[in-house]
Amino acid sequence: MRLQTRSVLLVGLLFSGVFIFFALELWSILPFSDDKKEVNPSPLDDNLVEVAVKAETPLAKKRDTKCLMHSCFDVFRCAVNENKLISVYVYPYTRFLDENGHAVNQEMSQEFYELLAAIVNSKYYTSDMNSACIIIPSIDTLNQNGLDVKGIARILSGLPSWKDGGKNHLLFNMLPGSPPDYNSSLDIATDKAIVAGGGFAIWSFRPGYDISIPVYNALTRKKGHSSTKRLIDWRFVSSQANMNHRFMRELEDVEKENSGFLILKHCPDDVNNVNKRCKGAVTYDYPDILQHAEFCLVIRGVRLGQSTLLDALMMGCIPVIVSDDYVLPFSDVLDWKRAAVHVAEKKIKRIPAILKEIPERQVTDMRRQGKWFWDRYFSSMGKIALATLRVLNDRVYHYSAWQYEDWNAPFFSSKETATSHLVPPLFFPLRPYNSQGFTAVVLCYDRVDTMFKVITKIADTPSLTKIVVVWNNVKKAPPSAAKWPQLTKPVKVVRTKENKLSNRFYPYNEVETEAILAIDDDILMLTPDELEFGFQAWREFPDRLVGFPGRVHTNQNSSSQFKYESEWTNNVSMVLTGCAFHHKYFSHLFTYMMPSYIRDWVDKHMNCEDIAMNFMVTNYTGKAPIKVTPRKRFRCPECVTESLWADPSHFVERSECLNEFVRAYGHMPLKTVEFRADPLLFGEKLPDRVKLYKDIGSI
Repeated sequence: MRLQTRSVLLVGLLFSGVFIFFALELWSILPFSDDKKEVNPSPLDDNLVEVAVKAETPLAKKRDTKCLMHSCFDVFRCAVNENKLISVYVYPYTRFLDENGHAVNQEMSQEFYELLAAIVNSKYYTSDMNSACIIIPSIDTLNQNGLDVKGIARILSGLPSWKDGGKNHLLFNMLPGSPPDYNSSLDIATDKAIVAGGGFAIWSFRPGYDISIPVYNALTRKKGHSSTKRLIDWRFVSSQANMNHRFMRELEDVEKENSGFLILKHCPDDVNNVNKRCKGAVTYDYPDILQHAEFCLVIRGVRLGQSTLLDALMMGCIPVIVSDDYVLPFSDVLDWKRAAVHVAEKKIKRIPAILKEIPERQVTDMRRQGKWFWDRYFSSMGKIALATLRVLNDRVYHYSAWQYEDWNAPFFSSKETATSHLVPPLFFPLRPYNSQGFTAVVLCYDRVDTMFKVITKIADTPSLTKIVVVWNNVKKAPPSAAKWPQLTKPVKVVRTKENKLSNRFYPYNEVETEAILAIDDDILMLTPDELEFGFQAWREFPDRLVGFPGRVHTNQNSSSQFKYESEWTNNVSMVLTGCAFHHKYFSHLFTYMMPSYIRDWVDKHMNCEDIAMNFMVTNYTGKAPIKVTPRKRFRCPECVTESLWADPSHFVERSECLNEFVRAYGHMPLKTVEFRADPLLFGEKLPDRVKLYKDIGSI
């Protein structure tokens, strides 16, 4: 087969040693699972086929802007199989000729060849077009510049599989539109075909149908991450030169008023050199300059999709995206808030203030997340292709679709987390097995006497299987084994390396049950009957926090500020984890998925870990917590006086936590409900012998 040296970039690139280079690149395409498919004989490498396009062949119809998966996609073509994988057919590489013998479709670019080759050599590929769920024409539409729009529309219409308007067909495009309009979608009549496009705007994107992909920069892929330690010389770097003049003027004003900001342009003596940028007489190598900055600008140009986004991720720089209407790559599955900063176009001059508000730990997390996005989804055309197919696979097989953490968690497959056996809340059993019981995790610093009383009392709970004491005092050893009370349930002591409140939610290997009772070392008022009932209530609601002390947040006078309340009301939006049941999966999420700067806030202030857990669970599941038993105020005359709750400033700090977490999440996820779970016959004046739970505290 012959390849044309046409790149998907605005500037062309000549490749040497095309086939040798491709063979090396193919080995770098990582699969999305451990299941590998034998390499098929590639239809791309067959002898070039030439087909005449008949002049009487009608053009494909214009793009159906109202397409949805249920209206324009035939799911019945996707056979149910044990692997739960879509089957994808790729047309052999064909040259289509008009009546004069001239080629209608341009020869295939290196980038498109790599994309198709990755699909052909993947677990999705089938050589049988009639059994395929997805069909991909081998017509290179990555770059619309120079394409025969009408000719390709006629080619598509004439394909044997295009009889029903292009249903189940997939087309790839990275640079849509052409001068002078530069539309944000492919200017080709694609009828009902799915378009994986790199420049979609919110008005041209068909949510749940089209797929937004990135603009891949073949000119910089050989650069990669620097092998040396990143030296941060600049807080913010702007390297794009194809932006609106108004944007450039505003950025130059920002540069004058803020140190650490570098605004670059094309070099005046070498405008066409895409690997150079200039600031006055100083020349910088591109994209190398990006690795010397913490934040890098990605701004709307003549096209919405910019290759600078991937360049920044590749070089370990956090993208600052200034493009109001741009649909980010794979935005329906990737959480870009974890890896990039979004700034409205009208707020360019506020960029310094916005960046200043980002905690240093969050900067570290965002850089790590961006690096992971690049390595996993964007570092080659093959990975972009396979990520696209994975999105389609999830749409077809909903019940086996990847979850949020599969797409967004860099640690999810890490051996050290020991979480491969965990399942997300969607797949929790409707009612976990009673025989499994629960593990009590008791956080303790040095209140040994009260901790001994707590574990002695809770040990009588029938469903308790183990007690794990998290010893948070790094300067003092826990009591010797001889001093511990003799209990009927096993006790395991875990010593922490730092005194942190978040240690109570670490996913310890010692916890072998699905249910965890988080309990403080001074909770003496609860009875075994109350704890047993709480566990049975949790079994009915395993995807929620189920606890005893209830609290509520308020928002008075339509203010943007929230207040933490513990008044005697029936409204509940939080249950305190000083005594609450939760699924061990949420310990995993709290430790590894929740933004680390929230945990840092908790540990720095030694407060609010329970509010953080409530935020995380409700935000993740969309469900309010469950309060059990009638104790409303949850006052404890036996509790120690040095408790944080006794401090008058405690509620002020808790309100501050609420507002800080709202800022971190971007909204208030907590849900207020009027619901309490009480045991059957609790309020009835009946003999204890007819009640299952006899020792339940009064209001």
